[in-house]
Amino acid sequence: MSTRLAQVDSYLAWLGDVKRLSPRTLAAYRDDLSRLDAWMSGSMPLADWPGLTTEGVRAHVASEFRSGLSGKSLARRLSAIRSFYRWLLREGRAKVNPADGVRAPKSARKLPNVLDVDEMKSLLEHGQERPGSERDQAIFELFYASALRLSELCGLRWADIDFSERLVRVLGKGGKTRVVPFGTQSAAALTEWRKHTANDSGAWVFPGRDGKSIAPRTVQARLTRWTQSAGVWKRVHPHLLRHSCASHLLESSGNLRAVQEMLGHADIGTTQIYTHLDFQHLAKVYDAAHPRARKKTE
Repeated sequence: MSTRLAQVDSYLAWLGDVKRLSPRTLAAYRDDLSRLDAWMSGSMPLADWPGLTTEGVRAHVASEFRSGLSGKSLARRLSAIRSFYRWLLREGRAKVNPADGVRAPKSARKLPNVLDVDEMKSLLEHGQERPGSERDQAIFELFYASALRLSELCGLRWADIDFSERLVRVLGKGGKTRVVPFGTQSAAALTEWRKHTANDSGAWVFPGRDGKSIAPRTVQARLTRWTQSAGVWKRVHPHLLRHSCASHLLESSGNLRAVQEMLGHADIGTTQIYTHLDFQHLAKVYDAAHPRARKKTE
């Protein structure tokens, strides 16, 4: 074992004994620091930990990024290096922390998948002629109509729904309440479903077993079966219906602030991801329709 790795072992023992970190966290630290040690063995084999400079840390990060490590993983790697060097400084084994001020590169933000309007229509119309599908029809119509989170839908009571104004009150993240609209088709589906449930305003809209609200896993399982039966061969999950609603609203209205309020995002930057989806839609239309966008054929 190299001298560098022996010091890593001492550091990890200290983290376990003094900081009481979990074995899983310690394993993650070991992996990050071992990878740094392996890089140093190739790039600066004679150096000990005090010989690593800020330029060296940047070179290591750049090398790992080129190899395909994500910005999120590199941010964790830098956190581990900084923490390790704070320990080395405390122990008198280093004079500076070379990871201070080094930032991880940003990874491209992954865009959410969505169903297009035709796929969404096919999915929602699938159950209209199926007996016994009233609950599932109401769930999926409301998901798409109001862009609810799964936890928000599961926690609805009939008192939260105003049929006259077609508004639903939901308790979102951070205990924040918001009121969002729903359309005529979801209103019809909810009205039909209510005929099969308790008419008490305090009752769950979608009850589960033992008087509790429906379980999130039940909703996911029902959506998976419904999707396959409808012939929509994508991986469809409840959050995908929320994404689809937001994307279709933005395509039609262009009103980012209204979509932010409907989704319950505290930061409009979170909502702005849907502008990228909207741009993708625009780019596809342009490529297909604009004379100057078409590639010349041989």
